[in-house]
Amino acid sequence: MAEITEQVDEQQEQQPQTSEAAAEQTTPSNLSAGGDVGQKFNVAKGKKDAGDEAFKNGDLDVAIRNYHEALMYLKGLDKNAAQRALGQPVPQPPPIEAVNQAAEEKQRTEVDFLSEKIYSNMSQVHLKRGNWKRAIETADAALQLNKKNHKAAFRKARGLKEQGYFEKAEKILQDLININDSDPNDKATWEEELANVKLREKETTEKHNQKMKGFLNKEKVDLSKD
Repeated sequence: MAEITEQVDEQQEQQPQTSEAAAEQTTPSNLSAGGDVGQKFNVAKGKKDAGDEAFKNGDLDVAIRNYHEALMYLKGLDKNAAQRALGQPVPQPPPIEAVNQAAEEKQRTEVDFLSEKIYSNMSQVHLKRGNWKRAIETADAALQLNKKNHKAAFRKARGLKEQGYFEKAEKILQDLININDSDPNDKATWEEELANVKLREKETTEKHNQKMKGFLNKEKVDLSKD
């Protein structure tokens, strides 16, 4: 299976701080005016990084705990205050004529970006642990923040497959495959998984039919004895 199924999403920024300790050592001068808000964000990022490292090392319990703690730091944060504390522009309200479009594609903050990655990574951990329901739920949480998160969609499809929702999984995978500008390696992975879903569906249907056939044959034998 290609890398998309086995790797968690890591931050793209080139920052030396990769642990909770490093995040907590951030000086007030680096946090701008929103010190407490900025510090909480940096601690959350450190927790996320620690979760990524634990996942790489195969320690899924530590990974999921760090991701959960990261979300606890992010929940309730004033997103605009976090933007200012991190030196990022605050999203401006859209003009009246663009309100409907804004509802579909609202501007996202750094809190949104980080939360999306954490939820998507949590989904991957749940897949590795065989917790299909939580894998789907956390993938959905990531997709609510970014409907174009292809990794989260793929992970949701895998969870649906394992729960026996083959048609839903096939729909997601086919939509991914139909994306015009997708990476060839990703597309190959989606196509492979779609083939796996169809095979699993066929095997499940055959087993069900065989079971029903045996049940009906048993009924016929029982009736013949009356």
